[in-house]
Amino acid sequence: MISYNSFATTDKLPFGAVLHGTTITFTLNVADVSVPPKVQLVVFQDEHWANPIAQVALKANGKTAYTGQFTPQEPGLYYYFFEIQTAEKTQYYGCINGGFGGVGQLYTDRTNVQMYQLTVMAQIDQIPDWYQDAVFYHIFVDRFNNGNADGHVNNPKPNSFIYGTHQDLPYYVKNTKGDIVRWDFYGGNLLGIEKKLPYLQNLGITALYLSPIFEARSNHRYDTGDYLKIDGVLGTLADFEHFLNAVHQAGMHVILDGVFNHVGADSRYFNLYQTYESNGAANSKQSPFYDWFTFKDYPADYESWWGVLDLPAINKNSSSFHDFIAGGDHSVTGYWTNLGVDGWRLDVADELSDQFIYKIRQNLDRYQDKVLIGEVWEDASHKVSYDHRRHYIEGGGLEAVMNYPLRQLLLDLLNQKITPKDMALQFMTLKENYPASVFRYNFNNIGSHDTQRVLTALGEDKAKLHLIFQLFLTLPGVPCIYYGDEVGLTGDVDPDNRRYYPWGHEDLTIKSWVKDLIELRQNDALFKNAADCFVFAGVDWLGYVRQDKSGAYHICLANPTDHSEIVKVDDVATAALPAELWQKVRSTIAGVTLGAYEFKIM
Repeated sequence: MISYNSFATTDKLPFGAVLHGTTITFTLNVADVSVPPKVQLVVFQDEHWANPIAQVALKANGKTAYTGQFTPQEPGLYYYFFEIQTAEKTQYYGCINGGFGGVGQLYTDRTNVQMYQLTVMAQIDQIPDWYQDAVFYHIFVDRFNNGNADGHVNNPKPNSFIYGTHQDLPYYVKNTKGDIVRWDFYGGNLLGIEKKLPYLQNLGITALYLSPIFEARSNHRYDTGDYLKIDGVLGTLADFEHFLNAVHQAGMHVILDGVFNHVGADSRYFNLYQTYESNGAANSKQSPFYDWFTFKDYPADYESWWGVLDLPAINKNSSSFHDFIAGGDHSVTGYWTNLGVDGWRLDVADELSDQFIYKIRQNLDRYQDKVLIGEVWEDASHKVSYDHRRHYIEGGGLEAVMNYPLRQLLLDLLNQKITPKDMALQFMTLKENYPASVFRYNFNNIGSHDTQRVLTALGEDKAKLHLIFQLFLTLPGVPCIYYGDEVGLTGDVDPDNRRYYPWGHEDLTIKSWVKDLIELRQNDALFKNAADCFVFAGVDWLGYVRQDKSGAYHICLANPTDHSEIVKVDDVATAALPAELWQKVRSTIAGVTLGAYEFKIM
């Protein structure tokens, strides 16, 4: 019998991602072999597949254990497996198909071996204290609240329409090509958010993430027109400064959405429609913005984001654009950060070069206690985009990413698309792959302006909704609630997921669930992000332990099915649990009954 469990510190120490220069001890267990085998650890450096960077002979350490050490000297990704030679045959031990950590499997053919991932960091980031246990609220600004006493919309845009009531459903007016020809507005503004700060404080929110607020043609404002100007529908610069001061006076923080991969065709920088007096790149090759873009046939044919001509893509190698965004106090990030903004979320971070992201981070690091978050939809530790491996979470770049993988796991679990054991394995693989600070302080969400509303994604089943909030707000990471999810707002994909907040029509039962869970999270140290998390699972139930450094712990159990379950401990996936802890947990949970969609803290 040959075994190895990458989640167990008895087999790999230390657990998970490591700082470059850290010595890692690997232990493979080989039993029932009459003649001592020759065992070695084989390590490859990412993108260098011709020859291994290390072949470490493992030495016998007791009757069945074979141990050796490897010290990665450079940051980046490494991949490894074990080779076991006996008199009869050579076998290989790697991870299971899919690249998951934990217990692996034997292979007889080297070419079929799936290798374990090892993430090596360039540096360990220091996360701002205010962010570590924050609870965020994501506001699509046009759709939250209009703060004007008479409800008028600030500075309506030409060739747009304003909804008759806030209960109207979002709708796009498109031409025969599918292009939006009339942008729609409800009139939410900065003053409206400011007036609702007491509501947000009462809910337990400590930080805000705003959708883009800079001048633009659309309601979503991902088509930036002017990075240095507040959109007139939202208010003025004075309104923003007053809002920012009110947020900070309330002891809260705010991060902005940085859209730095593309701009609007109707922007100061491209100026396709000649809205702006000065020449943009589409008006003259002598424009100072010309090298920001890539023209295929000037001026009508140009690179754009996913072929959307309304969103000209930025030339990823434009140093002048990089300086404009992150070149000191007078850059875009410098200007708004100097005003008091507490951090940035980078839109489509995969489409920005690592060097650009590092430059933004270096600019933010000139200020105190700022945070940089990236929009990434997959496991960010090994993401490949545009044929390049991304290293943006290995230190000195993104400090967290939007945790869409967790959202998908939770939805799939509750919609019976994966088993609890699948959930446990994939969750722990993320924990192993990510630097500890990224995993612990990841920007968790169960909905955003790019997804179905969570209640809609759960078939409008409120029992499922209650359970997903219980999981979401007791697992590690920094939770970010999409406006209206806390009161049962529904909606399919864009534009339906961008309805106006239902003031006066809230589901107060759902709101009370969310408020109580946020209060639990904030008042119980074992649900704060300094506490560790170990996940385990039975056939039809999920469990996890939140444990602090003193050894104190909570056990959480969840039944994601529509029928009651009795917890049986004889068929439990416990690869992530230290053996001593599992023995304590086992005796506590054995025989516990969980009702349909029930969540228990023990």
